[in-house]
Amino acid sequence: MPATGEMATTGIAGTGSAEVDNPRSPLLAGFVGSVFMLVGSIGVGWLAPVSELRRMPLFIWMRTEAPGVALSIVLAAVGGMLLVRAWLRLGQKVRVWGEQARRATLAAVAAWGLPMMFSVPLFSRDVYAYIGQGRLMVEGFNPYENGISALSNYFQLGADRMWTEAPVPYGQLFLWIEQFVVWATNVQPEACVMLFRLVSAAGVVLCVIYVPRLAELHGVNPHRALWLTVANPLFLTNFIASVHNDSLMIGLALAGLYCSATRREVRGIVLVTLSIAVKPITIVFLPFIGLLWAGKDAGWLRKVAFWALTGGLSLAALAVMSLVNGFGFGWINGLSAPGSISIWYAPVGLIGMVVGSLASAFGLDGSVPAGWVFDAGKLLAVGIVAWQIFKGDYDRLMRRLTLGLAAVVLLAPIIQSWYVVWLIPLFAVTGIRNDWQVKALYFVVSFFMIYAISDQLEVFPYLQTQDLGFALALARVAAALTALLFALYLIFWDPGTRTLFRKTHEPVVERPVI
Repeated sequence: MPATGEMATTGIAGTGSAEVDNPRSPLLAGFVGSVFMLVGSIGVGWLAPVSELRRMPLFIWMRTEAPGVALSIVLAAVGGMLLVRAWLRLGQKVRVWGEQARRATLAAVAAWGLPMMFSVPLFSRDVYAYIGQGRLMVEGFNPYENGISALSNYFQLGADRMWTEAPVPYGQLFLWIEQFVVWATNVQPEACVMLFRLVSAAGVVLCVIYVPRLAELHGVNPHRALWLTVANPLFLTNFIASVHNDSLMIGLALAGLYCSATRREVRGIVLVTLSIAVKPITIVFLPFIGLLWAGKDAGWLRKVAFWALTGGLSLAALAVMSLVNGFGFGWINGLSAPGSISIWYAPVGLIGMVVGSLASAFGLDGSVPAGWVFDAGKLLAVGIVAWQIFKGDYDRLMRRLTLGLAAVVLLAPIIQSWYVVWLIPLFAVTGIRNDWQVKALYFVVSFFMIYAISDQLEVFPYLQTQDLGFALALARVAAALTALLFALYLIFWDPGTRTLFRKTHEPVVERPVI
């Protein structure tokens, strides 16, 4: 794949002067932050109700006593923001993005990610939904037709209530992974979490391998792209601490994209299809892979032929998997679930909420006009994806794919932090300039870290016997204020990081990767 011309930073340096100015300080600070999150997770991380850990004295104190919970909240919030600072400072320590920078980045991924491997799940309890879905299959239920509530004592699994009746939106490959994990562990929750974490770690490894390779194809410095993506605290917390299956999804998709761009299209289609069989959103990749396969100077007849061939191969692979597991394409019904809710910081979600509130103020059913807004956002996203497929330079194919997927994410009524992490590798490998673009990434990472830190905390009911809602709200406000104050410090007062947010970066030497 030819370079896009979106140069990101300096080229790879040769031997000589130090490329990285003492990275130990940010590496250690990030490790401390990750350890803080590990300890904080003992008090506010998500545990299954049947977990044996709830009987341990340390867990009891940190989860049921106000001082323990307060300490856990502060540690989780400060730890998360320490990771943000360490990531920023590590980037500042790099003089030239060469091999030393790559080694420092990989050391950061290992040092910051290792404590998270052993934390109680933080900021999301989706992993317990994975366990419930795996148990459905082990007990002979079709997860596309039955919610977790079909299981006896399903509430002891720890899944969010929204999953009790919701259709499963995951593909065949991830269903098999869920089934294997539950079968292998006999539904022991901590063992299940650890196996799912290993699956997430496999996705992280795929990103470590293929992000630099894809960046090199675009003339973008691979070591900086690796730092922007895999050492990113939003990436590590969502994929390791929160145990989201999106890690495997995006890792497989990037691997498939690289194979397709290096003329191994069939292998690329297989890998992207496996990604679709984890979460089907990466079906967006297929038309662009068809264009890669068709070649630079392909006419419309050739493009249509290779679109059909790409889609046919992927559909055939999915059909075979569906026949093997016997569940068919039931995941299609689950794709509408996220679109039924909205969130205030998503532009389309905010507009829909405002329109719905205005309609309700006049005695109308506000959900109807809000639904129109949400549908309009989806239609606009489809239009942008179609535009990127049919219009644009061949040399910018992956950037066009990135913009199309960004439209799908940003025009949805709800934007989760892990949705944003889908986009970061794609933008990084096609070029994030060292100007307002990278500043925007800094702000996005800071915002979503603050939101994640305060959004989902497990606060035990013993703290507020009369009003659990008040106790939970108080805990979330405390977490949000702690993280926000730390972020304001980084932006306005920290002598090390404030220049990243406020001053224009010095010009950089832009050289293609050889």
